[in-house]
Amino acid sequence: MTTSAATRPHLVPLPVPAALDAPDAWLLHGLVETANAAVLDAWGDLDHARTPGEVLAGLRHQEYEEKLRFLALDGPVDDGPADPGRVLGYVALNLPRQDNTHTGLMQLDVRPEHRGRGIGSALHERAVATARARGRSMLTTSTDQATEPDAATVALVPSTGTGRVPAAHPGVRFLARRGWDLEQVTRRSVLDVPLPADRLAAHARAAAEAAGPDYRVVLWEGRCPDDLLDRFAVLQTRMSTDAPAGGLDLREDVWDGARVRDAERSFVERGMTYRVAAALHEPTGVLAAYTALLSRPDTDEYVFQDDTLVLREHRGHRLGMLVKTANLARLAEVQPGARRVGTWNAEENAHMLAINVALGFRPAGGSGEWQLRIG
Repeated sequence: MTTSAATRPHLVPLPVPAALDAPDAWLLHGLVETANAAVLDAWGDLDHARTPGEVLAGLRHQEYEEKLRFLALDGPVDDGPADPGRVLGYVALNLPRQDNTHTGLMQLDVRPEHRGRGIGSALHERAVATARARGRSMLTTSTDQATEPDAATVALVPSTGTGRVPAAHPGVRFLARRGWDLEQVTRRSVLDVPLPADRLAAHARAAAEAAGPDYRVVLWEGRCPDDLLDRFAVLQTRMSTDAPAGGLDLREDVWDGARVRDAERSFVERGMTYRVAAALHEPTGVLAAYTALLSRPDTDEYVFQDDTLVLREHRGHRLGMLVKTANLARLAEVQPGARRVGTWNAEENAHMLAINVALGFRPAGGSGEWQLRIG
C-alpha cells in the first residue's frame, strides 16, 4: 500500500517490544530506519545514526521522562506484512516528569521519499495534541543544516541575534508555518582525531599553568566514583542553568546521585561508553568543571562530545581547555580507532567555541532550536 497526497497516513503508538526479534519489533526497526534515512539526507553521512538495540534500551528507561513515539504507517498494522519499510515517518515526544513539566521535546522525521504527502503534518498534529493533553504549554524541537547560510541567502535570525538558518529550508518552512519561534542557533563542529600528541600536550600544559595548583583533573569511565557522585550531580544540575539556552523557556533541572546512576545504567544498556574528565577544586572539594565523550556501540570512528560545563564561579582559569585536553588524550589511548569528534555549541557561547577552534574543531553546519507555545 502507498500513501498519496489525498490519503492520510495511519498513525499508531510505538509499542516497546520485549526484544528486537519480538513479533511487534518490526515497528521499532522501521522507526530506526526512518531516523537514519533522515540523518543521511541531512548530513550526507551516518555519524548520528542510531541502532535498534540502543533505541530499545533507551525506551526502557522512562524514570525521568515519558518517552512517547508515534509512527506513520502505510495502513493499519495488520493490513500488511511485518515490514519495517511500512514505517513512513515518526514523531518522538520526550516529556519531563520531574522538572520542566511545562514543556517537552519533539523530534519528527519522514523518510525522504515520502515527504510532501501530509505525513509530517499528521504527525505534528498528533504530537501537539498529545503534549497539550498531558498539560504541556511549550514544545521544543530542532532543524538541522549541513552548512550555515552565507550572507547572500535569505535567512532567519534567532532571538539571541547570533547564528542564522536558511528561510527556504524545508524544515524551517514547516515549523514557521505552524507558529514555531526560532530561539537559538547552535553550531556543529567536528575535530579530526587523534590530534598530534605534541600539540595536544602544549594545550594541556598552558591550561594547567593558567589553572594553577588548586585544580586537579580526575577521570572516570562509565561510573562516577562514589565519593564524587553528589558533586557530579550538582554539575549536571548546573548544566540546566549555566549553559546558554537562548530564548528557550527551560528551567532548572535538578539531578541527584540516584539520577546519575540511572543515566549510567542507561548508557551501559544502550552499549554506549561515557567518559568524563572533571576538574576538582582542591581547597573546597568542589567539582568545578567537566566534559564527557560518548562512544557508540556500532563504530569506533565517530565520538560525540557531550556536555561541557565550567561553573560560573570558577570561570577564567581555562578549565574548559584543561578537561577537554585530558579527555582527548585518554580517547587516543583507549579508542585508537576514533577519527572524528563532533560537538554542538550555542552560537552565543563564544568562550566554548573559542576553545574548540583552538583545538582544531571546524564548522560543520548546525541546527535551529525552536519553541512552540501550545497552552
